[in-house]
Order: sequence, then structure tokens, then C-alpha cells
Amino acid sequence: MNNSQQCGTDRSPDADRPQARGTERSVARRAELIVIGRKLFADTSYDALSMDDIARQARVAKGLIYYYFKSKRGYYLAIIEDSVADLVERAGSDTELPPTQRAHRTIDGYLRYAEHHQAAYRTIVSGGVGFDTEVHAIRDGVREAMIGTIAETAYGQRDIPPLVRLALLGWLCSVEGVTLDWIGTKEGPDGPLERDTVRDFLVRTLRATLGVIEEVEPSLPAPPLDEAPPPLLGDAPPPLDDAVPPDEATPRSAARA
Repeated sequence: MNNSQQCGTDRSPDADRPQARGTERSVARRAELIVIGRKLFADTSYDALSMDDIARQARVAKGLIYYYFKSKRGYYLAIIEDSVADLVERAGSDTELPPTQRAHRTIDGYLRYAEHHQAAYRTIVSGGVGFDTEVHAIRDGVREAMIGTIAETAYGQRDIPPLVRLALLGWLCSVEGVTLDWIGTKEGPDGPLERDTVRDFLVRTLRATLGVIEEVEPSLPAPPLDEAPPPLLGDAPPPLDDAVPPDEATPRSAARA
């Protein structure tokens, strides 16, 4: 073996280390840009921000955003996917809770997300501008994850008959409509509806849907109430612990890395 070959062999382990560190820095930098983007787009529509606006407010060179995300659209989709991952993960958590309490947690987390990410939520539910296949795919993924969580909470399984899935999808679509109206009229003449009130109403409509499912599919009875249904007004049940606001949470892309 000549000297150059031996040197090359001796240096190969060390040569890999800077590359690994560079990769870690790249992942961390990309995650930082997603956190910044989640704050920028929380209440601002896609069209309202230019790449120059984003770069200026993020205090980075515009080329850096293009480097990691290729385009403004790529950046926006990465932000939506990352924040939606938080929503789906929270919906699937608290598996040790009784069904009613878990339903409260799941729906409350869903409403929190919409409340803190209004522009992104509207984009997801509406499917983007025109027929945006990528945004539709994100929306459909959220719907399937929510349906799976509800089925697992109610029946202990995610594999459900087509008619049952259709019933839960119908309920979830009504939740989307209620949520869109709620975040759009929070400052109406009669004052905003509290999130707890909206959540409790949606829990009740879910129980009604599960009751209908039991009628048409007796093998899937509605789970028994583990507590009295919460009142819509007046004395509310103990408040849930506030979750970390989504725009301050660790990006899912960083956690996965």
C-alpha cells in the first residue's frame, strides 16, 4: 500500500465526522426556519407574505430558504406538515384515559391547533387554492388519523366497517365547519365563544354519532359514559393543562432527526 492510500485509509473515519456534524447543523437550521415560519404563517395567509418578507422577518438570506425548501411553496408545505404532525401526535396521546376524557383531550387539542394556526388551518380544510393535491393529501391524512384515534378510543380498534368510517368522517367534517366558523367569529358582536363550550358541544355530537353507529352496527356499541356529560354553560369541568403553543414546540422534523 502506498503512502497516499494509507493516508486516505487513515483519514476516512475522521473525514466522516465533519460531514455528520454538518448534517446535524443542517437539520437544526432547517428546524429553526420551520419554527420561524410557523410564527409568520400562524395568522397570515400564504399570498400575504413574499419571500423577501419572510427572509427579512426571519433575518436570514433569502437564498437560505431556497436552499432548504426549494421554493416558497415548499417552505409553506413543510411548515404545515410539521405543525400538523403535532396535532396528530396529540390526538393519539393520553391512551390511558377513559374514553370521554380522551375525547375531550383530543377535541380540545384540535381546537387549540385551529385557534393558534388559523391561516394554516383554513388552508388545510379548504384544500388550498384551487385543487391543490398536496394540501388535499395533508388534509386527508389528518382526517384519517383523527378517525383512527376516535375509533380506537371508542372501540379499541382502528379497523372499522366502511359505514362506520363514513359516519365518523361525516362527524369530523361537521367539526371542520364548526371550527372554521368559530375561529372566524371569535370577535363577533355577542362576544367570542369559549373553546371549552365549543369542545363540550362537539363531544356531545360525537356521542350522538356513536349512538347512531350502534343502531346500525350493534357489534360496535357506544362506550359507556365514564363521567357525566359536561355542561355547555355554567360550571365547567376542571380545565385541561395548557399545552405548549404549537409555534413554540420542537419541530417534528427535528424530533424525527
